[in-house]
Formats: sequence, structure tokens, C-alpha cells
Amino acid sequence: MAVYICHRISELLLVSLFVSSFVVSSAGTFDGDCDIMWGDHRGKILDKGKLLTLSLDQISGSGFQSKREYLFGRIDMQLKLVSGNSAGTVTAYYLSSEGTNHDEIDFEFLGNLSGQPYIVHTNVYTQGKGEREQQFYLWFDPTKDFHTYSFVWNPQLIIFLVDNTPIRVFHNEESIGVPFPKSQPMKLYSSLWNADQWATRGGLVKTDWSKAPFTAYYRNFNANACVWSTGSSSCGSTSTSSPTPGGWQTQGLDANGRRRLRWVQKYFMIYNYCTDFKRFPQGHPRECQRAS
Repeated sequence: MAVYICHRISELLLVSLFVSSFVVSSAGTFDGDCDIMWGDHRGKILDKGKLLTLSLDQISGSGFQSKREYLFGRIDMQLKLVSGNSAGTVTAYYLSSEGTNHDEIDFEFLGNLSGQPYIVHTNVYTQGKGEREQQFYLWFDPTKDFHTYSFVWNPQLIIFLVDNTPIRVFHNEESIGVPFPKSQPMKLYSSLWNADQWATRGGLVKTDWSKAPFTAYYRNFNANACVWSTGSSSCGSTSTSSPTPGGWQTQGLDANGRRRLRWVQKYFMIYNYCTDFKRFPQGHPRECQRAS
């Protein structure tokens, strides 16, 4: 127990040294913060930069990315997902670095037949390796209104949140040999694309192109984060300032957060790689030895 406590204290000291008052909070417009990267006009920025839409038809999907790269932070975005028969479609919303050994933190929203629930697919890649999937249903219809989907990413942990309710936590377990994304800056990406070979019931349900175009909506992108530029972070270690108490830099889960996490995982989790004995007959991945 003493070793564990010392390890956690060391992590907090690392945060204090690493993060300074130069955290950048970006809550501007999509045309100022993001670039539509593909889709041949199927991605659009509307309402003076306050709204972004991505569309998918039988020819192509579409996607955008943030202009900035981040190395730790809190990222929030409000999404309204494809309505109606969205089977076969995937709306991906994720942080990712570049290269073969990239890091990545994923939300993917897997469409379904009308009246059937979306599946929220989450994953964490470290040094090019993923296979850390957890999947959930939502406790609301994500197509009727905008809801906020967030990443908290600091040197201690990653938290996935939906409307500020935690659904998943991935801890830094480098002490037992599990890589953690901490050195590769990442951009925010989102795309809407056809994945009917696997997305809905394992590919049994195909995209109904008579319902195209499919459209997802985005607003209120906010990045309260350390910006990476020309090889250095805006959160330098030379500042004498301390992290904001209660901010994302040291954010974990309090008692209420832990209760909400248990509630989600008890009633809405539908797949957890940590309990997939058939997939990992040699034993659980090392990070699964610790409860959230």
C-alpha cells in the first residue's frame, strides 16, 4: 500500500511540474479551430462557424480535424447523431497522433436500425496497439438533441464522459509495464463513414442507401488543453504557477463520479475486453487487474 501511495504522489508531482498556467482554452468557431479534410463538400461549416455537419452518401463520407495538436487536456464536443435508420454507418470522434506507433483515444458511434439503440464503442491505443474495447448503450436517444462527449486526458488517467457522466476510465499503469499515451501530441478528428461490413450486428445489417444522405451535427467544440507547437507544449515546466484546483490536470473521480461510473457499467455496458475470456485465454491484459 505504501508503494502505491508513493506512486500516486509522484504522479501528482509530475502534473504540478508539467502543467502551467499556459493551458489554452479554445471555444471559438469551427472555421477558426478545425479544417474539413475530406468528403468533397459533404462536410460543411454553417451558422457563422457555430455549427459543423458531416454527411455520408453512397459515393463518400466526410471528415474534419482540429487545427491544433494537444498533449493533455480536456476536449468537449456536442454531437447530434444520424437519425432514423443509421445501420452500417459509423460516426467516429477521437484523438490521435500520427505514425505506425500512434496513440489514440476513441469514441465511435455505431448506427442501428430505426428504433434500435446506438452502440458507443470506445478504445485506447498506445504505441500502435489497441484491442482495449469497451462498448455501451446510452440512456437517451442521441439523435433527438445535442449531447456532450468529452475526453479528460492527463498524466494519471483518461476519462471518457457523456454529458459529464464518466463511462470509462483508463489509468496510467506504466508501473506494471502498460504503455500510456503521454509523449505524442494528438489532434482531434471526426468522420462519418460507411462500415456496413462490421458496424451493425457484425455486418449482417447493411446500409440502406435509400435513406442517404446521412448527417451528423456538431457544435460547441471546446479544448481546454496544452497545445503542442514546433516541438514544445504551451504547458511548459518552467512556470511557477500551479494547476487550477479541480481542473482537468489533476482530475480523477470523486465518490459521486465513481457511483455514476458503476451505474453506467452495470446497466449500459455491453462489452468489456477485460472480461472476454475467449479472446484472451492466456489471461487478462495487465491493466485489467485493477478496477476502475
